[in-house]
Amino acid sequence: MKVGSYRFDRVEFAGSLGDLGTLIPLSVGMIIITGLKITSVFLIVGLFYILAGIYYRLPIPVQPLKVVAAIAIAFPGKITVPIISATGFIFGGILLMLAWTGIIDWVAKFFTKPVIRGIQLGLGLILLNKGIGFIQDPNLFIQKEGMIAAIGGIPMNPLIGIIGGILVLFLLSSKRFPAALVIVAIGAVIGVTFGALKGVPFDLGPTSFEYALPCVADLWSALFLLVIPQLPLTLGNAIIGTSDATRSMFGDGEETKRATYRGFATSMGLANLGVGFLSGMPVCHGAGGLAAHYRFGARTGGSNVMIGLVFLIIALVFGKIAINLLSAIPNSILGVLLLFAGLELALLLRDVRERKDLFVAFTIAGISIATKNMGIAFVAGIVVERLIKIRKLEV
Repeated sequence: MKVGSYRFDRVEFAGSLGDLGTLIPLSVGMIIITGLKITSVFLIVGLFYILAGIYYRLPIPVQPLKVVAAIAIAFPGKITVPIISATGFIFGGILLMLAWTGIIDWVAKFFTKPVIRGIQLGLGLILLNKGIGFIQDPNLFIQKEGMIAAIGGIPMNPLIGIIGGILVLFLLSSKRFPAALVIVAIGAVIGVTFGALKGVPFDLGPTSFEYALPCVADLWSALFLLVIPQLPLTLGNAIIGTSDATRSMFGDGEETKRATYRGFATSMGLANLGVGFLSGMPVCHGAGGLAAHYRFGARTGGSNVMIGLVFLIIALVFGKIAINLLSAIPNSILGVLLLFAGLELALLLRDVRERKDLFVAFTIAGISIATKNMGIAFVAGIVVERLIKIRKLEV
């Protein structure tokens, strides 16, 4: 079905599932470890997906802030719900300031094509590595350590991943059997078959909301522990990288006129103010998520509306058992989604031809993989690019 420029069909829906490999592990981890309320988290995700789809009319992704999520999961003793709420307020305010003053356009001048492609290549390779890690994991499900199903002593999770990867290759261009929809459905069947929902009470309804009012100490902690480490990745990937990737995939015309630096900074800023009020999970866009949606068939904002409605239903109807439902998808299925999303993002490098530009891009990608810090990689790439130009170096 087509409504205006929006499509609502199985191919669009399959594309909407492409970024689950990033969204599910990080959101489940933050909910379980930090104590965020399930309904608050997925209500924000669902609404942001729908509104982004309606405004941009493209499959613009919604993802957790990766650095924030990683730090919160790694240090639950330091990162409390009020601090996460404070992160939403501060982060949202900074992004709106950058957008409404136009400073974001000035910052973007530092992100030349080699730098952007290096960030995208590095992130693509990180997603690729993460996907392979999910496939190699002997545990069948997220958050269920020790649940290792095996055939003849061989763990099933890697086998499912290998078969799933081959299946995706066969179905990548299929409109009748969209790849992401098929493997997620197969994953859900496997999850139920192997008891992922065994013993889970079928209790419907949303979880309670938690309104955490941050104090001054929470705001300071959020700024230095979470916001400052996150900003370089957000500027480089979620705003500038996503805008560039949008034009690479959909062209530079009427279709992408709203996918600007100011547009993305504004939408993320408003969404994170909502995160602050509802004590949800800080969110962003992202070039990797866009590549994932695009790789699996999403081409319009209809995919956003459909996946957004799914998350609203999870939040308001299945909130009390949402973690169990989402955790029923095997690790390897999420890994396959990440793997192909990483490949799609890394392949954006194909329009870089000059040897010097490739040197800068690979420098950034290599440092990002080694350090897992896109901010360090970005600064190093800027320095290398400037030195090459100023010193007229031959590489």
